[in-house]
Amino acid sequence: MALQTTHALLLLLLLTLLGLGLVQPSYGQDRMYQRFLRQHVDPDVTGGNDGYCNLVMQRRKMTSHQCKHFNTFIHEDLGSIHSICRTANILCKNGRMNCHEGVAKVTDCRETGSSRAPNCRYRAKASTRRVVIACEGNPEVPVHFDK
Repeated sequence: MALQTTHALLLLLLLTLLGLGLVQPSYGQDRMYQRFLRQHVDPDVTGGNDGYCNLVMQRRKMTSHQCKHFNTFIHEDLGSIHSICRTANILCKNGRMNCHEGVAKVTDCRETGSSRAPNCRYRAKASTRRVVIACEGNPEVPVHFDK
């Protein structure tokens, strides 16, 4: 009986904290954030060439089963990327309003079309351009590269 009362009180406390906004459930947000970091963030490089794309795409497991046709790596520190999430919301390609835009140094890696996994081959294009990322959570963190 005492155990049931303890569980009920803990549940009530959790629901109260959720209601006050002091505790935020992640709903997979952390997993999506970690995936975003793996697939799109490389702050230690200022721009890449074809060899960079070939190596990093493979190291980051985007060529294991099939060649990912296109991917963008952002070459900015995490603080700069997180600050994009604090800009005004804009419409994402999927119709949701949780995207944000900013300007960043990037390398776009485009698959050549003449390779097969896991030995995928890419053409690189390094530039500074407008990027759009989707952000979620409280505080908001990047979870998807939109364009």
